[in-house]
Amino acid sequence: MIIGKCSYFNAVFISKILVSCICFLLLTSLSFGYNKQKNYIADTLNVTPGLADPCILKHKGKYYLYGTSDNSMEGFKVYVSKDMINWSSAAGVKNGYALHKDDSWGTKSFWAPQVFYYKRKFYMAYAANESIAIAQSDSPLGPFTQRAKKALAAPVKQIDPFVFIDDDGKKYLYHVRVANGGNRIFVAELTDDFSEIKSETLRECINATGETWENKERAAWSVAEGPTIIKNKGLYYLIYSTNHFKSIDYAVGYAVSKSPYGPWDKYASNPILSRTNIGSNGTGHGDFVKDKRGNLVYVFHTHYSDVSIGPRRTGVVKARFSADKTSGIDKLDIQEKSFYYLKIKK
Repeated sequence: MIIGKCSYFNAVFISKILVSCICFLLLTSLSFGYNKQKNYIADTLNVTPGLADPCILKHKGKYYLYGTSDNSMEGFKVYVSKDMINWSSAAGVKNGYALHKDDSWGTKSFWAPQVFYYKRKFYMAYAANESIAIAQSDSPLGPFTQRAKKALAAPVKQIDPFVFIDDDGKKYLYHVRVANGGNRIFVAELTDDFSEIKSETLRECINATGETWENKERAAWSVAEGPTIIKNKGLYYLIYSTNHFKSIDYAVGYAVSKSPYGPWDKYASNPILSRTNIGSNGTGHGDFVKDKRGNLVYVFHTHYSDVSIGPRRTGVVKARFSADKTSGIDKLDIQEKSFYYLKIKK
């Protein structure tokens, strides 16, 4: 009888252990899946919608965030942060706006601002009414204004401006022209006061017709947009996005040139940023900034979730250049484990 009781209690004890182990394994599995999908689950619940086509300006220890908002009919709001994680509510001088349509060119569709600091002035290059304009301000909070409210002259629609000032002081406008069967990235030199492009210098840089990843849906209208330029060891790196922004395969790649005009050699292992390595759909159209430790950071937008495109959300991820012994040209790598969404008060 004593042996029988021991066997019974041992069996019950072992059964409880097995049940506990199974529960632990199930919880661990669920936890792993939850963590893997945190961008869609935890962040969707806890993080507010952000800005699309974002740009971050670092100035005197603070970060200023601009982008395409849900209401793109009035201008551009600006948000402020000290740590690049937690952001204020809209802090622009005009009801939260750094640039309001009353003060500068455009009446609707205010998209893709780029803000930069040059000779004690802040400049904003932006798209409105599917044209490009450049305004200026004495403060990153605005107001960004134009003395003469006008867009840069062009015979076609143009969006997604990025102003690059080279080491020799020459100024270039990388931008998207909407023509010839797609969105294509062009470059042209700007006048010193940013008021006009030198039309004789206009060159096409990138289109999305040559690589499979650039047009996964094989759309008749191909899309290459969101240009950003970084110079590294004397070479020009043009970072760009392809596929329609509504596509889950909206992604980022880059090309390299010895000249600001090209020709551009696309990186063989593009894309460098996509839903595959980030875990969120619709990754793209961003800009670079350095954090307080000097790390290169790419700020970009994603879809809101795996079932909803908008309102789009703003995330950042570290990037770095690394040596490539085969080509002798540094690679631009994305450090996907560093990715997180910004927490913006709305």
